[in-house]
Amino acid sequence: MYSPMIAPHVQAFFAEYLCQQRRLSPQTIVSCRDTFRLLLTFVRDQTGVEPAALRLADVDAPVVLRFLTYLEQERGNAVRSRNIRLSAIRSFFRLVALRDPDSLGIVTRVLAIPMKREDRKLIAYLTRTEMQALLAAPDRSKWSGRRDYALLLTLYNSGARVSEVTALKRAQVCFGASTFVQLTGKGRKERTVPLWSDTARVVKAWFEELGEDAGPMAFPNARGKALSREGVDYLLQHARQRAIPACPSLASKHLTPHVVRHTTAMHLLQAGVDIATIALWLGHESIDTTHVYLQADLARQEQALEKLDPLAGDWKRFHADDPLLTFLNTL
Repeated sequence: MYSPMIAPHVQAFFAEYLCQQRRLSPQTIVSCRDTFRLLLTFVRDQTGVEPAALRLADVDAPVVLRFLTYLEQERGNAVRSRNIRLSAIRSFFRLVALRDPDSLGIVTRVLAIPMKREDRKLIAYLTRTEMQALLAAPDRSKWSGRRDYALLLTLYNSGARVSEVTALKRAQVCFGASTFVQLTGKGRKERTVPLWSDTARVVKAWFEELGEDAGPMAFPNARGKALSREGVDYLLQHARQRAIPACPSLASKHLTPHVVRHTTAMHLLQAGVDIATIALWLGHESIDTTHVYLQADLARQEQALEKLDPLAGDWKRFHADDPLLTFLNTL
């Protein structure tokens, strides 16, 4: 049976659908691009057919399932990463259904591939002592150390995502009676986050050191360009190593820029800030996303437990007295 070439659909998916019709953020488009790089390379290695010569039938549901298994078993991807890749593939095949109705059989089979349930672990975050040690770690006698200190302080103050802080321009920081930073997050959603007076003072001094000729980036690399995600992670790990002698507990912590974001949320929660304000602070689309911090705040749960008086008297365990209930009780 005839099957159309996949290349025109892939080109339309990126050039028209994602960019023009959906207007997705550059970060989302890059994630989709990486998904199709991995998928097409996988199919080429399996079939020997170059990506430009592949047909839709070459990427049917069994092939996609083998690709997802390859991601988890050979590349070591987590379930969350696997689901993100599958989501991009599903989005592509929905467009294929519109462009080529004759391929609905292939589309239906791919769209029927389910997302995999993932374990929900408690979020990781730093204590106040650990965060203070991390902020004190950069060597501020050096240009890079002063930049790292200003960046880490801004990251902690704002709870920004790493993509937001690497793309941050000096024009997005507004100084005045109240200093704030304007961030653009997921889905092109903008938000304004206030800066503490200490953060504002440090960032202002850093901008003055950069001067007007240094380019627009708030935290540039040595060449004046935007820092990469890897660059931020590198300076974070370097700061952690320097902080370990003063705070040994950091040695056992898995530290990423997103852990700093979690730390901001937890410290706001512990300071008594309500969950709705924290959701706005972090740029969460739904307050349900922010509820994970309530689950992770053990101290708050202990306080709630202390307010609950233990019930007096003995309690008897329920015993089913119906054959069907007895059967269900044994499951």
